[in-house]
Amino acid sequence: MTETPSPLIEADHETILKILPHRYPFLLIDHVRDVVADKSAVGIKNVTFNEPHFQGHFPGHPVMPGVLVIEAMAQTSAVLIGLSRGITEELMIYFTTVDKAKFRRPVVPGDVLELHVSVKRAGSRIGKFEGKALVNGELAAEAEFSAMVQLPKSETKG
Repeated sequence: MTETPSPLIEADHETILKILPHRYPFLLIDHVRDVVADKSAVGIKNVTFNEPHFQGHFPGHPVMPGVLVIEAMAQTSAVLIGLSRGITEELMIYFTTVDKAKFRRPVVPGDVLELHVSVKRAGSRIGKFEGKALVNGELAAEAEFSAMVQLPKSETKG
């Protein structure tokens, strides 16, 4: 008798680095938790003052650029795809659309950004996602986005 794997998974920093090709300063998630395969995940981003974008956005009033918040949502989605498919090597995933992006509050150093993403539609290579970024339970940003996956070479061999 085989055990059914738990639908709840998580990814530590080391696992994220295996799945995503991004590296500092463009790796924008620290941890992914509450992963339900092929359905949803929550990425965690600890926002710190020493991140390079804060030097110019904005001096004396640092705010994380909204496009980076959306990118962090996309990185969380890529980890969700990787974990759901059992991929343990770098996964190339590219934005195809960003829709309905709304920014509700600034994200500033010291915030812990929770990136709640869910799958709206999934195909073999293109997926559509919905993301919400929360700080202390308060909505900071939201967006719908699509992405195209380029599977690792080991996944495309028959």
